[in-house]
Amino acid sequence: MHIGIIGATGGIGSRVVTEALHRGHHVTALTRDAGRISEERENVVWKSVDVLDAESIAAILPGLDVLISGYQPGNAADDFADTVSRSIADPTVYAAAARALVKALESHLRTRLIVIGGAGSLEIEPGLVRADSDELLHKSLDQLGLPREYAAAVRGHRDALNVLRTSNRLWTYFSPAEDIAPGLRTGRFRLGGDQAVLDADGRSRISSEDAAVALIDEAELPRFVQRRFTIGY
Repeated sequence: MHIGIIGATGGIGSRVVTEALHRGHHVTALTRDAGRISEERENVVWKSVDVLDAESIAAILPGLDVLISGYQPGNAADDFADTVSRSIADPTVYAAAARALVKALESHLRTRLIVIGGAGSLEIEPGLVRADSDELLHKSLDQLGLPREYAAAVRGHRDALNVLRTSNRLWTYFSPAEDIAPGLRTGRFRLGGDQAVLDADGRSRISSEDAAVALIDEAELPRFVQRRFTIGY
């Protein structure tokens, strides 16, 4: 399988590249400026892409079976604070990227799209979404050590999901667990749909490595086409 990965230098994207290669797939690794990359692994081709430009995205689609987008306005793996700041400054970029991705797929109807989004649009109980409540959202951000102003970015991710929900393309939206960070690749986690998956302590958590496992699982065996899914321990 040939998998394209936008945000291939990011915290999750880089692990998705590693997971895809581990399973024997060919990878087109996509970033803002591929000229800065020195890659020695086999089966990886680096290309530049502007995820806000549908024509730029369409140019890299030929030959891809699946395109996974881990777009962020910045590189959280290199400078987390900068990415948070950029996300707060313009939370509309997530929906803009979703629209560009959907537009690009109009000429490649068989290419599947998986968008890595946020957890704030998940239901914490039936009908109750954290992103719809300032009180719940601020409490969650406080626990994660994020500024309350980041609520705008959380809602920006929700808006991107809503863009996809109006599309008839072969899209999938992935909401990782609320608490996601580098850790172990266990391959053991639980899948969910629109509700957060909580552990025995009531926490929504996953490692970036296991998020990559779930993403390549979905690329190989699609179960959530035109749907959102989530994971957690």
